[in-house]
This record gives sequence, C-alpha cells and structure tokens, in this order.
Amino acid sequence: MNDLVSIIMPSYNTALYIKQSIESVLEQSYKNWELIIVDDCSSDNTDEIVMSINDDRVKYLKNNENSGAAVSRNRALKEAKGRWIAFLDSDDLWMPEKLEKQIRFMEENGYHFSYTNYEEIDICGNKTGVKVTGPKRITKTGMFNYCWPGCLTVMFDAFQIGLIQIENIKKNNDYAMWLKVCKKADCYLLDEYLGQYRKGRVGSVSTHSVKTMIGWHYKLYKEAERLGTVESLINTGRNLVFGFYKKKRYVERYK
Repeated sequence: MNDLVSIIMPSYNTALYIKQSIESVLEQSYKNWELIIVDDCSSDNTDEIVMSINDDRVKYLKNNENSGAAVSRNRALKEAKGRWIAFLDSDDLWMPEKLEKQIRFMEENGYHFSYTNYEEIDICGNKTGVKVTGPKRITKTGMFNYCWPGCLTVMFDAFQIGLIQIENIKKNNDYAMWLKVCKKADCYLLDEYLGQYRKGRVGSVSTHSVKTMIGWHYKLYKEAERLGTVESLINTGRNLVFGFYKKKRYVERYK
C-alpha cells in the first residue's frame, strides 16, 4: 500500500475545529497522503490556523469569492494527484487507522468505491451516543434511494472512476458526487467505526428543518442529475421513505 491518497477538505468559518480535523489526518498510520484544503473566503482566523501547521503534505488554496462547497470540492478534485480520493470536512475527525484499513479493504476485495461506519460528536467533541452504519453494498439504484455514506467516510479509486465534477448546488453536493461515482462502481461498507461526525454546528445540514432539506433533495435530482419534474419528485419521496428506514435500521443510540 504505497499509492498516494488525496484528501478533499472544503473549509468555511471552521477555525474552532479545523486544526483538530487536520491533526486527525496528521495522525494517520498511512503516511502517503496529500491534504487539499480549499477555503471559501472564511471571515474567521482559518488562515492563521492552517498556516501554523508545518507539513508539506498540507496544501491550502483559497477561492477568490465565496462560492460554496461544491465549487471548493470541484477545485480540490482537479488539484488531486492521488489514486485514492478521500473526503473529510473541516469539522469532522478520523480514527488513526482509517486510511490504512480502508485502502486494505478495497485492495483485498477489488473494490473501487467504499465507505465506513461513523459516530456522532457534538460541537464540543463529546460523543452523543449515536452510531451510524449502512448497507453492505450500495448499487446505483440504492444510492438514488438515499445518501447512505457519511461524507467523512467515503473513498474511491480515481484510476477507475476518473475525475468527478458536480453541479454547483448549494447543499447535498457530496450526495451529488456519490450519485456520479456510483454510476461507475458499487459502494461497499467497511464495517468499522473510523470517523466522527460533528453534529449541531451552526450552518451544518443537521441543523436545518425537514422541509428545507426536502427542497434541497428535489434540487439535487432536478439540477444536479437533470431529471424531469415528476422523476425528481418521485426520487425525493423515495429519499424520505428510505431516510426513515435508515434511522430504524442503521442508526444506533446508546447511553
């Protein structure tokens, strides 16, 4: 396992968390990686924090104007030089063996697209008691049904998948990416908890209402996938149904 991993990290006003996220990359047991951070005109001291990290593997780019996470991810993907493409938002965390275990899982099984389990933490980094898993295998149809993978857990093989670029939609742009990748390869679950998703931060998807998120899902199918109105509505409805199913089947809450 000596192939380069390109880690895609969009950032916007996450100065409180980004150093911890970067440190979880620096602590990886797999050392052959590049971290591509694309900052979307943050108004906090993200610059100062990232610049204080002295590691040539960390590459810091800035958008000329505030453009959204889709544009930031697209830009980072164009810069990526690695075989393996992984994703980590600037407030989430990885376990130290995340990259090593996931690459081994994919190489040993001949997979080109995979994800892992994750657990939730709150804005202070405390575990909330929620652990999330998903289906063992996600086909193209399964991915259209629902966005099963957590963004921080996904990895794909760029040698097989190629360059992925998504439409400039405001939200669900990670889901838009998985829909494109899943047209080229099924997605397989590495059944281990290798990431921590920070829930509850102001501006994150988890803080918005169901009604708002329904609108975003419709735009995903209508604008990113360019489906017709009826098909977009049907897919949005299926997404709601499978969202409830995921909470019952794949989300564990403990004390």
